[in-house]
Amino acid sequence: MRLATKTFRNISLTVGLSLLFLGCGKESIQRNPYFVDIRFQRDLNLSLPLFNSLNFVGGSVLIPDLGISGVIVFNLNGNTFLAWEATCPNHNVKSCSALSVNGVLAECNCEAYSYSLATGQLLNPAENLKPPQGLLYYQVQNLNGILRVLN
Repeated sequence: MRLATKTFRNISLTVGLSLLFLGCGKESIQRNPYFVDIRFQRDLNLSLPLFNSLNFVGGSVLIPDLGISGVIVFNLNGNTFLAWEATCPNHNVKSCSALSVNGVLAECNCEAYSYSLATGQLLNPAENLKPPQGLLYYQVQNLNGILRVLN
């Protein structure tokens, strides 16, 4: 009886450890297939009139000479700032790919896709879009009134 119990415990332990190790696989991060990786860093002084709209919740600024087609910086809640690539992430880059800002949305000029500037999520995906891509996020550091946007 003891041998059967000990064997059962060993089998249970082996199966449990096997499942644990199989479940710990590292998933690779999926990059957007339409975008190249561009490195940049820019400091934005929030006291300058050019960036005044970022001093208000829901305010945004499009910086056209960063990223691929520009970078949209968005004030989420007064303390948190988000930066998004201003290129539609759901097709190859082309002349109509540049996003335009409409309130708290970014809109693609090619297919009229709408993206939330608060989450980066595509709000109106087409049925044939597999998988739909959200906006590409860039890092933002708030350094006492200076925003550092970088990738």
